[in-house]
Amino acid sequence: MGLTAVALNCTLKADGASSTAAMIDLLARQFAKHDITGIETIRIAAHNVKTGVTADEGDGDAWPEIRKKIIAADILILGTPIWMGQMGSVCKRVLERMDAFLSETDEKGRMPTTGKVAIAAIVGNEDGAHIASAQMFQSLIDTGWTIPAGAACYWVGEAMHKTDFKDLPKTPEKVTSTAAMAASNAVHLAHLLKSTSYPGV
Repeated sequence: MGLTAVALNCTLKADGASSTAAMIDLLARQFAKHDITGIETIRIAAHNVKTGVTADEGDGDAWPEIRKKIIAADILILGTPIWMGQMGSVCKRVLERMDAFLSETDEKGRMPTTGKVAIAAIVGNEDGAHIASAQMFQSLIDTGWTIPAGAACYWVGEAMHKTDFKDLPKTPEKVTSTAAMAASNAVHLAHLLKSTSYPGV
């Protein structure tokens, strides 16, 4: 069975070069080795995603269309930079909008994200990758996603320096191997869940 994936780039910048995009691209190359290609990346800051916790926050809200793409995919790549030692505000907004899934269960109590897999792409030139992934995964689990083993692919620069991931002359081997494992585990789990998803109650 063919699988699909979508990526949400939660950089704080609406346009221009993005280290979060570079990390998502690294993961996309690893997914391509498992025949998952053409992954659409949606840069959230370039869209009018309104604050709130419902599926549609009214006139001009871009979230409903983005939401459709998220629900249609088997795998979500959620990318965020680290700001002030934690995931960025754009990523928090995305997770807050997913809160609506809790009230959209089917007759067996399953959310629209049931049977779908999520992984994290995290970058920063400061500490915070572990706390960011912990916060992201707890929120994703709460909203119905399944998290595979080794689901956090991250890079953080040396403390007190200004180097960005996108500006590295070469991707560190450990980051590449982590991306490969994250993609492999996500694909494996997504195949299992697509063939036999959660039964609900």
